Amino acid sequence: MKKFRLITTTIVLGLVFYLGSILNTPADGAGTNPGTTDDPVVTKSYVDQQIQQALNGGGGSSNPTTPTNPTQPSQGADEVKNVALKPGKILIADAGTEFIVRSGNAVIYTEVSSGVADLTDGKDLLNGETAPKNHLLSFPREGRGIQVKEGQTSNLIVMVRGGYTIK
Repeated sequence: MKKFRLITTTIVLGLVFYLGSILNTPADGAGTNPGTTDDPVVTKSYVDQQIQQALNGGGGSSNPTTPTNPTQPSQGADEVKNVALKPGKILIADAGTEFIVRSGNAVIYTEVSSGVADLTDGKDLLNGETAPKNHLLSFPREGRGIQVKEGQTSNLIVMVRGGYTIK
């Protein structure tokens, strides 16, 4: 009886494996390979462009263009600029501007008693205090900025995100 069971089990398992190998179909979704004309791979900029065209009424052009965001000015507020500040000049920030001092020695300049937020250390820097290098400084209101430390003869290099003026 044990021998019969063993033979039956072997035959059933053999049939299952045989039928499984014949009926094996790959599970690749819709049956197409990615990157072909049936299932193209697209870039984010292409998708953004198509969405922008759909939102603007679908005025389709055959040449792809860079999508624009109508809520931002053409010169982006998130653009970071490297500014060289000469001794004797003051870099005044617009409200919400951020600075990072990259080289040279800088001090905080304010026309009021409140200071500038050093977001790296989490403290306020007041007028005349040294602005540490590689710290993110936030200027909450206009009339505040940085200047080259007195006695320094070389330029100050500052990364700026946002609006500013040089006096």
